[in-house]
Amino acid sequence: MILQHIQLSDFRNYTNAQVEFVSGVNAVIGANGQGKTNLAEALGYLSTMKSFRGVPIEAMIRNGTHTAFIRARVLHDDGREILIEARLTNQGRNQVLVNGTKLPKTRDLLGMVRSTVFSPDDLELVKGGPHLRRDFLDDSLVALANKYDALRLEVDRIVRQRNAVLKQSGGRLNNAVTSMLDLWDEKFSDSGTQLGNARSEIVSKLTPFIVHAYEELAQRASNISILYSPDWLKTGLAKCLAEARAEDLRRVTTTVGPHRDDVEILINSLPARTQASQGEQRTMALALRLAVHRFIGESVGETPILILDDVLSELDPDRAKALLNHFPVGQVLITTASELPAEAHITKKVQIQAGTIISSLNPNSN
Repeated sequence: MILQHIQLSDFRNYTNAQVEFVSGVNAVIGANGQGKTNLAEALGYLSTMKSFRGVPIEAMIRNGTHTAFIRARVLHDDGREILIEARLTNQGRNQVLVNGTKLPKTRDLLGMVRSTVFSPDDLELVKGGPHLRRDFLDDSLVALANKYDALRLEVDRIVRQRNAVLKQSGGRLNNAVTSMLDLWDEKFSDSGTQLGNARSEIVSKLTPFIVHAYEELAQRASNISILYSPDWLKTGLAKCLAEARAEDLRRVTTTVGPHRDDVEILINSLPARTQASQGEQRTMALALRLAVHRFIGESVGETPILILDDVLSELDPDRAKALLNHFPVGQVLITTASELPAEAHITKKVQIQAGTIISSLNPNSN
């Protein structure tokens, strides 16, 4: 999969800018605050329908305007070329057109563009709270197949509805509350178990990819374990919900289920979140992203676009060199504030200044 062209209008600090990209390594160069990450964010949005920075749609629209546009032309490995036009607005509904045809739902875009984003914030995948690792698994599932997006949204909806019943109950159980909880528990048991099983399966499949990527980057053999084994999945969600009902009523929230899970990451049998060095944690974060990138590529038969947003500056020279030397085949976009080393094998350079493309060239061209 290759991003051939992208145009941004009123997106972040871009009034109107467009740039062509090529297969191989594309370096997007500029000082801090000029718009490098904004460009990466626009492409990432087309893959996930959200910002990898974790901000709402409104934050991606240029100050003083109400609508932003992302237009991109993507070439698939099978020769299909698609033109995507995404309209982001803080007044009304977002819209997406593909080859001139409006999609019934913007989320129908999922799967048409696949990308993997590395960013300095990825360190939080290892150091941060459980919700980040849950999102990592669920985003990986969605990249694998669109059906998991609907499943994730359904689980979120059920939890919200069940929590609403608990809050309305005032902590007291009567026939009406019992009937409503029975209804939502049945739905939750079904959808929640599906999501838990899918997470368990993808962790099992991803683990060898993660181990391989970590050892490539660390340049040494390591004992890596990725564990996802919530008690409710082994016992059965229906039974656990029944046992937790009194506690849920007391706390007026759902205390058991996939929305409370965590993924345990161990390096040499120690929890990476609390016991690993920052270098090990950053290597693991990179390995997680690289593993998903390779796994999705093998699973769907098409390599996603690889985006590295100012990642190299966070790495020591050895790890940076190891990452550059182990890029998968396909298109890579690297944003950086400085020139890249020779190991990057740059195919094209794009210079950005204050939301403007000031140069775009192939280093090997005459």
